[in-house]
Amino acid sequence: MKITYIHHSAFCVETGGKALVFDYFRGDRLPYCRYCGKMPELPKETPLYVFSSHSHQDHFDPEVLEWSRNYPKIHYVFSKDIKKKLGNSAWKRLGVDEGVKERITYVKPGEQHEIDGVTVETLLSTDSGVAFLVAVSGKVIYHAGDLNWWRWEGEPEESNEYQERTYKEQINLLSGRKIDLAFVALDPRQEGDKYLGIDYFIDHVQAGYIVPMHMWKEYGLIEEYRSLPRNASVREKILVVEGENQVITADETFR
Repeated sequence: MKITYIHHSAFCVETGGKALVFDYFRGDRLPYCRYCGKMPELPKETPLYVFSSHSHQDHFDPEVLEWSRNYPKIHYVFSKDIKKKLGNSAWKRLGVDEGVKERITYVKPGEQHEIDGVTVETLLSTDSGVAFLVAVSGKVIYHAGDLNWWRWEGEPEESNEYQERTYKEQINLLSGRKIDLAFVALDPRQEGDKYLGIDYFIDHVQAGYIVPMHMWKEYGLIEEYRSLPRNASVREKILVVEGENQVITADETFR
């Protein structure tokens, strides 16, 4: 298994001759946080599965539809809210063949789809769209999207209570499941509450390895989190990313 951290919550995972790309967007799309990560170049005949958890601009970019020109074996798995965002104007602007629409599977929370031997399950996000659980080539990969325990100072308590309740309900659905690799949100903007989501995930899900994401370039948070005394027993399971386009080759690690 080869993992390329592109940037923010965007990753490319290569395993079993297939490639999965999660929540890609072009790095200059966000004026308040610019990235330089690039989609890795893959052999043209690679079966490529492109996942977008929701339509927010730090998780989805219509540019991914243009990849269909280079990868004939591409398939898209988009949260249902993206269909509305695309609309007819986006298709005209991109100039992509209309036939690409047939390669898109739109998903809602609580569904399961089989796509060319890849099994895709979805969870309800606490923000927008879905989280993904993907079984491919004997491996199971979880990508949270924006499913996180979002607690914000100053928000109404009923909103924070909804976040906690919904997050726990969704993560509990993964308890007892085999997960080899999990991409989990760790957002510094939550300040003192930033560890809530990843703590609960680690306590209730037996994931082989965990990659923190959605850190807005504050990569030092990973080592800070790993070094907490309570994480001593799981420290080696938390993989470190330090910058865009970092590659983790895990042939041995993920056996």
